Amino acid sequence: MSDSIPLLSPFKLGDLELKNRIAMAPMTRSRAGEIRVANELMAEYYEQRSSAGMIITEATTISEQANGWQNTPGIYNEEQISGWKKVTSRLQAKGTPIFLQLWHTGRAGHSYFQRNGELPVAPSAIKLEGDPVHTAEGKKDHEIPRALLESEIPSIVNDYKKSAANAKTAGFDGVEIHAANGYLIDQFLQSRTNKRTDGYGGSIEKRYRLLKEVVEAVCSVYPSQRVGVRLSPNSSFGDMGSADNHEAFLYFAKELDQYNLGFLHVLRVPKDFIPFHGLGKEVQLLEWREVYSGTILVNGGYGSVAEAQSAIDAGEADLIAIGRPFITNPDLIERMTNGLPLASWQDTSVFYGFDRHNYTDFPFYE
Repeated sequence: MSDSIPLLSPFKLGDLELKNRIAMAPMTRSRAGEIRVANELMAEYYEQRSSAGMIITEATTISEQANGWQNTPGIYNEEQISGWKKVTSRLQAKGTPIFLQLWHTGRAGHSYFQRNGELPVAPSAIKLEGDPVHTAEGKKDHEIPRALLESEIPSIVNDYKKSAANAKTAGFDGVEIHAANGYLIDQFLQSRTNKRTDGYGGSIEKRYRLLKEVVEAVCSVYPSQRVGVRLSPNSSFGDMGSADNHEAFLYFAKELDQYNLGFLHVLRVPKDFIPFHGLGKEVQLLEWREVYSGTILVNGGYGSVAEAQSAIDAGEADLIAIGRPFITNPDLIERMTNGLPLASWQDTSVFYGFDRHNYTDFPFYE
């Protein structure tokens, strides 16, 4: 079956050979504990899903300041580097490229996770209106973040660079810069959350500056073909969505095109999701092709071979990232290849936890 379906056939991503065109999408699963160190349980989880063409890890914080979710992993100290080596060694043995997603939560974080109870940082002091933050002490309301000083931003760019170097030491094939879903870089990109009047805000060009500097810093560590960027212009997640997103994000993609990146990772908002605040015009998938000449990876609601393949056939994507079906189907690729039924599961309340239940105990097809 895979010989006749491009989705399930090999694909060359730069100098990497992918077994198929399906990437396992980044998904926060909160199994790293309070010390935020990847462990054997996480290594087993990723190894179980190694038939994917490539894997993009769960979002991983670049510094203590970047933390904002309970029990998520980091990549800013030696213990964390060593922990991730347990994961990458398993994937290397399977011949599956794995990219680490670099993350700063920005205003989506909380003072609970910061030293001395410091406020989360953001481009502007605008509170996130939405679901509360989950902590070990229960749910906590979002706070009004502290607007970063312009003089502080180079340090954050350097944190991305250092975390990319740490990822390389840990054995990752590449990294993805998380510039989506209402986290720090996305907060700088969007006019809804960036009200700055200095060199990092105001015009579309200035709002893009942080992402530009991060991309250049990370590409000084990894070859550009081992770097991806994730964007989500049409999503309301994280209280996002700006009236000028259509113009802005096509500009961002055009600017990113000059770096010869490994891929541009675009979040498609499925029809059953709530669109972004009803503002502005959504970016259509084929519009990315008009401004971006490299590999495009699309994520969002692709649950079948037919649907994913149709996106490739239509020229909307070169690669498809699949998330939730990989949770309940560790052997997702084998099931797709052989036309086997997929296990379904929609109870997102048990996505997060502390042990192997609903994590590494989903059965392989028999």
